[in-house]
Amino acid sequence: MSKSRDFIGQPILNQLLIFIQGVNISKIAKKHDGEYYVKKFDTRKHLIVMLFGIIEGYHSIRELVIGMLSNAHKLSHLGLDYMVRRSTLSDANARRKSAIFGDIYMEVYRKHSTSLSDSRLTGIDVKRLYAMDSTTISLFKDILKGCGRLSKEGKKKGGIKAHTIIDLSYNMPCLVRYTQAVRHDHVLLSEVHLEKGSFITFDKGYVDYAQYERFTREGVFYVTRLKDNARYDAGEEFDIPESSDSGVLKDEEIILHYGENGKLVHPSRRIAYWDAQNGQLFEFITNNLKLPAEKVALIYKKRWQIELLFKQLKQNFPLKYFLGDNQNAIEIQIWISMLANLLIALVRSKVKRPWAFSNMVSVIRQQLMSYINIYSFLEDPEGSWRCIINKQKMKYQNSLFPEIQGAYF
Repeated sequence: MSKSRDFIGQPILNQLLIFIQGVNISKIAKKHDGEYYVKKFDTRKHLIVMLFGIIEGYHSIRELVIGMLSNAHKLSHLGLDYMVRRSTLSDANARRKSAIFGDIYMEVYRKHSTSLSDSRLTGIDVKRLYAMDSTTISLFKDILKGCGRLSKEGKKKGGIKAHTIIDLSYNMPCLVRYTQAVRHDHVLLSEVHLEKGSFITFDKGYVDYAQYERFTREGVFYVTRLKDNARYDAGEEFDIPESSDSGVLKDEEIILHYGENGKLVHPSRRIAYWDAQNGQLFEFITNNLKLPAEKVALIYKKRWQIELLFKQLKQNFPLKYFLGDNQNAIEIQIWISMLANLLIALVRSKVKRPWAFSNMVSVIRQQLMSYINIYSFLEDPEGSWRCIINKQKMKYQNSLFPEIQGAYF
């Protein structure tokens, strides 16, 4: 029997791992003492095993190990010569620092980010635009203190908060920090350091006027919303050009007061914008005085891309069941989920045929260890079936009884 035209000598997982080639995993692991007292289960094997489990969607280490055992005859193609035990994987998730996998993710991102270039920033005239937000992941155990009020029973689940910055040119995380869910967002602004001339947009949860002042000194522009209880003095009002968007109601300079008794000040720009589509008034503030008001509003609107990224991650790599009950194991799993998301996005960027991301994840998950050329299959999923039909037609085209050929299908 002839092989499928999409057949290839490597399973799909190995085709994903090609994007990690060139990343010096040993050097990263050594930097964080990742191979300390390790005999067989090194960082590379740990990474492959976790990627296998995350993409397959396993809920426990037991499921993961059984899933690998069912593909034991294919694991040599992944460079695995050792079948990890449950206890070994559990210990590795607890001891090997999560920062190792964070560095691996960042190396892959830096190496391939240009392949993910997004044309949706055209028209804004901004070269470097970032969005910052956080997402909270609930935990069944109180490993990290959760946010919000106590339930009626007086108990509260634990929670971890992933503070994320994405480069809106590529729509992928370029900085991630983890904290307890109870920790306030704004404290993370102090860790944000961007190139001069960059723009960053975030919601009101990150309000910190002292950091806004630092951004101004460093030549970094921010776009956010004005809090309802903000104290400020109105300054010069700017003229609104006739060519401006009709939603721009006001454009003025303001002086924000903060600190003890409002003694510290920060000059900013306030834009009142009416969103006719949603019937809502927005008040934006920015330290950029040159950009047209409607483009400032558009920059904030682009912040929604980070919400879509969080939704994509949570829908396709559900972070409900963790392969470890400690903070380090949880952080490793989140990093691997982000890496899996990045690898599949890179595959998607190389395929011309339009695919919904969730559909592509489903195909890869179901055929992860199959010897299918993922690119040729995604470009033309029906190709192999057409070849089979054509061969059958050729076989019976000179038959004396062509009407019976259907019996062989």
